[in-house]
Amino acid sequence: MTADTTAARDFVLRTAREHDVKFIRLWFTDILGKLKGFAITADDLEDALDRGVGFDGSAIDGFARHHESDMRAYPDPATFTLLPWRPRQNAVARMFCDIRQPRGQTFPGDPRQVLRRNLDRAAEMGFTYNVGAELEFFYLKNASAPELLDHDGYFDQLSSYPASDLRRETVLNLAEMGIPVKYSHHEGAPSQHEIDLEYTDALTMADNLMTAKLVIKELAQLQNVYATFMPKPISRVNGSGLHLHQSLFAGEANRFYDADDEQYLSMLGKQFIAGLIAHAPEITLVTNQWVNSYKRLIPGYEAPVYVSWTHVNRSDLIRVPSYERGEEASIRIEYRSPDPACNPYLAFSAMLAAGLKGIEEQYQVPAPVVGNVQEMSPQRRQSLGIRTLPSSLGEAINLAETSELLYEALGDHVFNSLIENKKLEWDEYRSEVTDYEVSRYLSTL
Repeated sequence: MTADTTAARDFVLRTAREHDVKFIRLWFTDILGKLKGFAITADDLEDALDRGVGFDGSAIDGFARHHESDMRAYPDPATFTLLPWRPRQNAVARMFCDIRQPRGQTFPGDPRQVLRRNLDRAAEMGFTYNVGAELEFFYLKNASAPELLDHDGYFDQLSSYPASDLRRETVLNLAEMGIPVKYSHHEGAPSQHEIDLEYTDALTMADNLMTAKLVIKELAQLQNVYATFMPKPISRVNGSGLHLHQSLFAGEANRFYDADDEQYLSMLGKQFIAGLIAHAPEITLVTNQWVNSYKRLIPGYEAPVYVSWTHVNRSDLIRVPSYERGEEASIRIEYRSPDPACNPYLAFSAMLAAGLKGIEEQYQVPAPVVGNVQEMSPQRRQSLGIRTLPSSLGEAINLAETSELLYEALGDHVFNSLIENKKLEWDEYRSEVTDYEVSRYLSTL
């Protein structure tokens, strides 16, 4: 055990004692990005930090088969924090875990370990991968139907109780947990809201996103409200996105910044964009993994449909926000197709792998689009070489299934488990007769 590890372990044990922590929730995700976990008592915390905690991996979607089900969850001391909405007496804390096999080997089906592996690859190239996130979601009256809680619109400041209070409480609770929020506001659709998490390293951001989603849901439930990250819960309004701002740093230097470029974007940043452009269709299964995800990715709404990039327009897949004079860190790439129901550990892994591929092989970036790509004619888009993202989960599966880049980024275990799981979902969806079909066809055919 290193000195840093010992110090982190001792900090956790001391903090737990000082804050009367009696329960610690140990968190991890399955391959679909669903938060899983179990609680231990403070009496077992020291042993958990030293030896991990055993559990049945076969109970977790995509983790393991029954004959190899024993797993151990090793709490990450850096993620220890109290849950501020729980009582202060007999307090509750949480820690994210790394999942290992019984003999201590890294478990290849753990999404957190998948991201660690891709970050290690970036580090070997001299880079730290940083991410900021715009998290969109809906507050609804209940979970059984998309009944609106408010009818406000983008940036509206009307008193939309309880939504405005819920956003406020969410921001305050996240701050107490060490997760800074840059902005929060009402989004464009009725009952839709956004909370923007401050830029940080990708592993911390993935943990922060999983935490933020739980906090949003927990606080909503306390007010008898339902919060959903379903990409498109309501027809004919904007769906919820997870816009991801990304950059590569070398030490304190933003490698996407170039003072001599007209738009201050370096060649390395352009090659990263080129990698995302080249591989966007095949990684969409990871950034948009549900049948419902593709109800959001349709023309006429704010979500991107076409694989293009720009410095200005928000209809493109990739946007390079304006440079803030004197702020090198402000040069970044915004990737706009992901939705908040994705697994952030896998989504970050796929995007990073695509961007690094563009750098390694020095991809040529296409010219940025001038004008609104959604308003162009099909012939114009074709002449510019602009492709489309997959239009359905089935199409996304077909593209992902043959992707060498995605296979390498996710690893054999997660790649095959994800493809198998998504094929089952697609087959189940295709076999269902929907209300739309019954109302449209039953009386006329």
